[in-house]
Amino acid sequence: MIYLTRRERFNAAHRVYREEWSDKKNQDVFGMCSNPKWHGHNYVLFVTIRGEVQPELGYVVDLKVLSRIIRERIIDKLDHKNINLEVDFMHGKMASTEQIAIAIWEELEPHIQALGVDLYRIRLEETENNFVEYFGN
Repeated sequence: MIYLTRRERFNAAHRVYREEWSDKKNQDVFGMCSNPKWHGHNYVLFVTIRGEVQPELGYVVDLKVLSRIIRERIIDKLDHKNINLEVDFMHGKMASTEQIAIAIWEELEPHIQALGVDLYRIRLEETENNFVEYFGN
């Protein structure tokens, strides 16, 4: 079994808040992350797949194909966007890093499985000090 990781980057704005709460309560609970004027990050996304090396090709999956899937399904939708307002797969979800990672998994998994490999991990770095890792349900 081989684990292969592809790194991608995107820049996006978001706000962590609950609509039903006042701005004060959101600020008290979520702090700077609840700025009503939004804030942004330079995210780093790591998509790890696992599978067997294809003997006739010498690799698990064609990296060009994997990169295209990640770009079309995730990066093109997130890069230079407001996650709360513009990203279809985040509609109605809290825009925390944890929820973004889960939504990325849900968006990628069927396309990764179609390649004959498993999606193993989503790692999403929000800052150089903060990241989340999601391994599926």
